[in-house]
Amino acid sequence: MIIATGWTIGFWVGSIVVVAVVALVVPILMLAKSIGDRATDINASLEQSVENTAALSGLRTTIESATAITAGLARGRARLGG
Repeated sequence: MIIATGWTIGFWVGSIVVVAVVALVVPILMLAKSIGDRATDINASLEQSVENTAALSGLRTTIESATAITAGLARGRARLGG
């Protein structure tokens, strides 16, 4: 009788542990799926941002050209006595 009671107690304790683990893991898995779904949207938005800001790579050339132009205008003005 003692052996059967030990197995019964072990079965119920094991069952309770399994239920507790499942109760803790399921919400974590649901949250991970939600994050994964949102990550796709975030990645698409970031790719759009890269495309929208690609023209900024030529900004250095524009600044250098504007600097050269303003320097030339300053020299021309100085020669004209202005």
